[in-house]
Amino acid sequence: MFPFRKKPMLDKDSQQRVVAAIKQAESNTTGEVRVYMEHHCSYMDALDRAKEVFHKLGMEKTERRNAVLVYMAFTDRQFAIFGDVEIYHKAGGPQFWQVAADDLKEHLKKNEITEGLCDCVLDLGNALAEHFPYDPSVPKNELPDEIVFGK
Repeated sequence: MFPFRKKPMLDKDSQQRVVAAIKQAESNTTGEVRVYMEHHCSYMDALDRAKEVFHKLGMEKTERRNAVLVYMAFTDRQFAIFGDVEIYHKAGGPQFWQVAADDLKEHLKKNEITEGLCDCVLDLGNALAEHFPYDPSVPKNELPDEIVFGK
C-alpha cells in the first residue's frame, strides 16, 4: 500500500517566485513580509489563525512593529492578511487591507495562486516602503524571506 501524500501547495518554481517577490518587497523598507501556508485552517476565521501564526513566528518582535503576514489555508481555500500595529494604521487602516485582500481573492478565484501571492506581497512592500522607508540604523532582514509551510 502506498502512503497518502498531500499535493504540494506550491511547486519549486512557484516557491522561488514568491520568495523573490518577498525579497523585492523588502528591498526599500525596514518592514518585513512573510507568507505562511498550510492545508487546513484550524479556526473558522482565517484572520484569527493568521494572528496566532503571526505571534508564533515572532513577527511582533520587529524593531518598528511593521511586519505583515500573508496567511493561506490552501485546501480550505481561506486566507488572511495581518499587519502589526504600526503598519496597520499607517497604511490606511481597514480600507487598504480590504483592497489588498480583494486583489488576492480575485487571483485565487482564477486559481492564480503564485501570481496572487506575488502581487499581494509586492503591494504590501510598496505600502511598507512608503511608510517605513529603508533606514540603515534598523537591522536589515529581521525575519527570514522564506515561505513557511504548516501542516
